[in-house]
Order: sequence, then structure tokens, then C-alpha cells
Amino acid sequence: MSIRPHQIAGKNAEKTKAHNRRVVLGYLQGRDAGRAEIARASGLSTQTVSNLMAELEAENLVQPAGRRPSARGQPPLVYHFNAKGAAVLGFEVRPDALTMVVTDIGGTPIVTQHERLAQTSPETVLAQMAQMAGAARETPDYPRILGAGLVIPGPFGVEGLSAAGATTLPGWDPLRIPALAEAALGLPVHLDKDATAAALAEGMFGAAQGLSSYAFLYFGSGLGLGVIIQGHPLRGAFGNAGELGHVVIEPGGLPCDCGNLGCLEQYVSRLSVQRHLIARGLLPADTRGTDATIARLLDVDDNALSDWVDQAAKALSRAIGMLENLFDPQSIILGGALPDGLLDLLIARLTLPLGSVSRREGRSQPRVVRGTSGRLTAALGAAALVIHYTVTPRLDAHPMEQPNAFN
Repeated sequence: MSIRPHQIAGKNAEKTKAHNRRVVLGYLQGRDAGRAEIARASGLSTQTVSNLMAELEAENLVQPAGRRPSARGQPPLVYHFNAKGAAVLGFEVRPDALTMVVTDIGGTPIVTQHERLAQTSPETVLAQMAQMAGAARETPDYPRILGAGLVIPGPFGVEGLSAAGATTLPGWDPLRIPALAEAALGLPVHLDKDATAAALAEGMFGAAQGLSSYAFLYFGSGLGLGVIIQGHPLRGAFGNAGELGHVVIEPGGLPCDCGNLGCLEQYVSRLSVQRHLIARGLLPADTRGTDATIARLLDVDDNALSDWVDQAAKALSRAIGMLENLFDPQSIILGGALPDGLLDLLIARLTLPLGSVSRREGRSQPRVVRGTSGRLTAALGAAALVIHYTVTPRLDAHPMEQPNAFN
């Protein structure tokens, strides 16, 4: 059984105009419809819908789609959501790389750009982002750009975690970064954790399409978790929900930069497999060529890589059982910056726990599946933040769903 998100009705008060726009756009994402149908479905007055449709058509976000035959009277004019009517930018900043995607408002990528980072100070990276965005905005074939999403590793503003180790971005204070980014880009900016945004992307464009409640394990440098419940991201009180990488999975185990012993990301992460291969002399210390090395080792069924997979699968199996019992997801999806072949092997070696609410007959989805958005998942997720904000109605929106959320 899949519990679907309830229909969110519109309101006629002027102060909820932005919400009403999302109601209309969200409704048209799934179907062509006339004004009267939208009014009935949303609870808005026909006049309010007519005003909104005129505005959205002028902005090229909706387009007429002809007239629908009717039993009597003038056939009603129907409209459809114009996915190519606007564009959004998505930026992912990792400790070693900057990725930008430009997508249309339907989520189809138009262009991607990836650069390695020699340093990650906000001033340096924001300047690079501004150059990328400037080139995108000057391209004549692009539609107008509505805004930008920016995703970085979490957690946000947590002593001992936010600036600890090789998986973090010291100096990226979420209280000041959105305003700095807006000034650099000249666009509204939506900031979020990479894993949360990646989960949104996988729902819009990837393996979670059609699912309303799922968990996404994001392999960046470390390991993050994005949880979608009834179509909306679970963010927590301060935007830090999903710090799965710092859950202790092996008490007294490997030391973590956060100060814990036995954190999950010490066993299951891109950084973990890199350290494992460096220690065995299979990868240079600067980690260049990680993906090519992993691909070669997978081809020859290398014992050292197989040992890492066995260790990682054991730890991850425990974590998956915990996530299933906590969130009752339709599926758990693995994706991000690990090669697809390695994720497939990791999934194949999982020993999923028997004592789980997800172990039931008649499942329509696998308990665990690999994502399909690949290495661009988080950057696409950054773009998805803008799309989600534009077309998804929610009156009790979390502050992080607003552009420049921390100011």
C-alpha cells in the first residue's frame, strides 16, 4: 500500500498568492487542465485561477494546449505546464570539486560543468560560481533563469562536526552563505544539504520517480541521508536531519574526525574506499583517478576492493535495517559519487535484516536499489530545490525552502 500526499487546496487571500501559484503549477505538472477544472480541484475561485493563469502564461510557465471537446457549449481551453519555459541553476560544492548544472524547470539538464577545487574558501568558490552563472545567463538559447540552488555537505552549524575532517567545508557558515551567494550570482539562492537535495533529485528524475516516501543514501566525500516523507524533504529543526554518516555503527571502532569511534562513514563512503585503496598501494595519496582505479579493480575482481565491499556491506546492512524501522520507506536508494559498478556490488552483498517493517509480502519496490542520477545527483538536487519551491504547494514550508533562508 502506498499512501499518497493529500491534495493541498489553494486560498483566495492575496497574501497566499505565491502558494496559489504553486497549487496551479503543481496541478498542471501531471495533466493538462482548464481553468474550471483547476478551480474545482484546488478550491480557488474561477476568477482567481483566471488571474493566475494569465500571469503564468505571460511568464511562459504555462501554455495553451488547445480546446477539449465537451458535451455542450464552447469547448474549454486547456493548459499545460511549460517545462521549457524557464531554467534553474544547481551548484554542488564538495571539498574537492564544484559542479554546476543548468536544467529547464521540468528538470531536463541543458548543460553541466565540473571543476576540481584547489581551495574551498567561500570567496574563491563563489567567484567561480559567478563566472559559471554569468556564462549561462549570456547564452542566447537559454530560457530565463528563475534562481539557483546551492548544496554543501552537512551538518550546518554544529560544533565538532561542521568543520571536522576531509568531508566538510570549513568557513561555509549557513547564516551568511545564502546572502553572499545571492550577491555573487544576482539570483535568489536556495541552500540545503547535499543529501537532502540529492533525495529530491532522485524523486524528480531518477529511481524514486512515483514514490512518495523513500530514503536516499548519498555518497559524496562522506555519507549523507535524505528522507522524503509524503513528497516533502525531512529537514529537522536546523536543517541537519540525516547525518547518518556520524551514527556509530561499530562501538569502539575506527576513529572519526568528529570525535566518535565507529561512525558509519568510516566504513561506507567514498573517503573510506579511497583510504582503503591507498593503504594497499592501489591508489595515489592525492586520490586522482579514483573512479578509473575502482573500475579496473572491479574488472579483475580484486581481493582488496572485495574486502572493502564486504566490510562496507556489513556496516551498511545494519544501518539500512535501522532506517527501515525508523521511516518505513517504500525503498532505500543508494547513489552519488561512487561508481555504479561499486554500488551494484555493495547492494548485492548486503545482508538485509529480517526484523524490519520493510520485510513484507507483495512489495512493489525493492528494499534497496541503486539510484540513476549518477555523479550529478546532488547538483541536480540543487536545481530541484528551485523547482520544488516553484511548483510544490505547502503552507507550512520549512524556512530552508525559502530563498536566502537564514537571513
